[in-house]
Amino acid sequence: MLNGNTKRRADNSPMTTFTQPEPLTDAELDRLGDFLESRKSGKAMNLEELDGFFAALIAGPETVMPSEYYREVFGREMSEACDFGSLGEANEILGLMMRHWNTIAATLYKGEVYVPLLRDENGVAQANDWAHGFMRGMGMRHDGWAELVDDEEHGGCLIPMMMLFHEHDEDPEMRPRPISPEKREDIIAHMAAGLLQAYRYFRAQRQAGASARSSEPRRMAPKVGRNDPCPCGSGKKYKKCCGGATVN
Repeated sequence: MLNGNTKRRADNSPMTTFTQPEPLTDAELDRLGDFLESRKSGKAMNLEELDGFFAALIAGPETVMPSEYYREVFGREMSEACDFGSLGEANEILGLMMRHWNTIAATLYKGEVYVPLLRDENGVAQANDWAHGFMRGMGMRHDGWAELVDDEEHGGCLIPMMMLFHEHDEDPEMRPRPISPEKREDIIAHMAAGLLQAYRYFRAQRQAGASARSSEPRRMAPKVGRNDPCPCGSGKKYKKCCGGATVN
């Protein structure tokens, strides 16, 4: 079971230049999660980890294109890991991923706290996978994130993620003190608040480096045809990139 929903404002939302994303339904989240778990590599992210990973990419100092992060998500090149049954299935899965990205981005763009999508284990959300995904996202732009990590005034917003990331570290010196259920709930709440703080911290940097694409919510793209440019940003035709070698 997954929890975590984003709030949506009425039509007078300040985000007027973007299409309002429709959050994935429970059935769509299950569909995406099942697809990730069934990848041949066995190294694909689970849905909770993907949520944290996307959150870090969106909040970070610069844009990371799908052509760069797909390998992280699927555990290897998409053409090797994803045996889509048809072009329709490829459009479906990539569309679900884009909609989830846009849900996170739209929430942060409006200045609202995004509630992480967490798995319940025996009724308790652990959030370790989310923190692992977030740290993997930070690793995509390590030098940029280092600025916030080293910032004495603002860097504390990342402590909740680091605590949960290192909770079961092989090195005992890296582990935090044992976390009670009550303390875990508090850490998760601060983790969500810290995400918004990180997003605000890097806002000017993202805007300065913005080009045709940005980390802000994107317009929903139409379905991709085989001769259209691949949505991953590689510059190749879809049939020669993510669509060609992956559709049976």
